[in-house]
Amino acid sequence: MILDSETKAVELPGDHGSELRLWLRLLTCTTLIEGEVRSRLRERFDVTLPRFDLMAQLDKVPEGMTLSDVSKRMMVSNGNVTGLVERLVESGHLDRRTSQSDRRVQVIRLTKAGRAEFRKMAAEHENWIADIFAGLSPKDVRELMRLLAKTKASAQKSAQDNKE
Repeated sequence: MILDSETKAVELPGDHGSELRLWLRLLTCTTLIEGEVRSRLRERFDVTLPRFDLMAQLDKVPEGMTLSDVSKRMMVSNGNVTGLVERLVESGHLDRRTSQSDRRVQVIRLTKAGRAEFRKMAAEHENWIADIFAGLSPKDVRELMRLLAKTKASAQKSAQDNKE
């Protein structure tokens, strides 16, 4: 049997602090959920999670965005976005045009077909996420959201303190 990092840490609790076990549990949950979403996107729509994420960003901004803006929102390099854009332009999901204000800048947006395809994927994706979290009550979800907000604030404070 292959053990995940969280299971390994629990087996040797004396070797790990509770914060480390918490980190490993969060990582394990994220990895499990992301893996399931990736698998379902691939099986149902023959699309990768990065392509879905790019289309999700563009769906929020119908007039389109620059490659630089997309890479910032997705927290990836321009180079990673460029490859995704190329494939989605070729498949007819995106169009690309030169910015009217700066001829060096490319603006990308979903095509009508791309938007329709994304919205089908997004509707199923929302159902998948609901299914994944079906074992949690509404109260559990609220409490988890509250605790994760505190976790996020703590992580942001630590990152900020580390920069000073």
